[in-house]
Amino acid sequence: MREQVRPWRNDRLLHTDCQNLPACPRMSAMDSPLILASLPFALGIVMLGLGLGLTLDDFRRVGQYPKAAVVALLCQIVLLPAICFGLVVAFRLPPELAVGMMVVAASPGGPTANLFSHLFGGNVALNVTLTAVNSVLVVVTLPIVVNLSAGYFLPGGATLGLQFDKLQQVFVMVLGPVAIGMLVRALAPRVAQRLNLPVRVLSVVVLVTVISAVLYGERENLVDYFVSVGLAVLAFNIVSLLIGYGVPRLAGVDHGAATAAGFEIGIHNTALAITIALSPALLNSAEIAIPGAVYGIVMFFTAPGFGSLISRRTRTSSAL
Repeated sequence: MREQVRPWRNDRLLHTDCQNLPACPRMSAMDSPLILASLPFALGIVMLGLGLGLTLDDFRRVGQYPKAAVVALLCQIVLLPAICFGLVVAFRLPPELAVGMMVVAASPGGPTANLFSHLFGGNVALNVTLTAVNSVLVVVTLPIVVNLSAGYFLPGGATLGLQFDKLQQVFVMVLGPVAIGMLVRALAPRVAQRLNLPVRVLSVVVLVTVISAVLYGERENLVDYFVSVGLAVLAFNIVSLLIGYGVPRLAGVDHGAATAAGFEIGIHNTALAITIALSPALLNSAEIAIPGAVYGIVMFFTAPGFGSLISRRTRTSSAL
């Protein structure tokens, strides 16, 4: 089975010259100092925006929605990586793209999920709670998924995972800005309220900019990448949305909470996935970042369709 998911013969680590391997597209590395230096800042803006909207009550609220929260978190942490692994094997993705898909699967829901949940009648409070809890858990869960997938798919992958010294950087990048945002909200709520909308808008701009930079940096290989990973990303995104809504409904969770879970599980924090992939101190691979960039584009088209679908079905059921 392992050989089926390794269509490229590669006996070296990432960023080796693979020009003699016909199945491997030539890589144009994202080695711009400006882009690499801006990645932690870009992720910090996204996570700061999240923190400005959080309070300690958002973490305590898990007790108000125990079934919905537990089911959604299990789907996010356990089920999604397993499904993603199956899709990666089924689509026979090249090793680095396979790891990139697993990084996306392990990333928490993004702040954009709250917006879509609000637009389509989801329980936004549950969204906020799930994002808060998962953004803390990801400091542990993401390195586990990355290390296991790198060890399985990549030659020499055991040396390319997120080791202990790198975990500290992930902790600071993810939780540092969130803690600052929460502190600002606690000490200066009016300032946090004024900053909330501008920072959220800036977060979207930053996300679009990061995705555009990644795609532009790999523009010579875009066709090859989209052919290789596009269908897998689309399939994983659709499955994530359906799993996020369907499993909670099967567990007896109401429509509003299931809608929140669907968007939370289907819309990932791709800024985090891209930063983990591109950062020289972490995975240092432009190719591993490609699935996150593609997912960041695809989810903005599938999420409205998914929201319209479940809203229409709910209205039809109510009419009956």
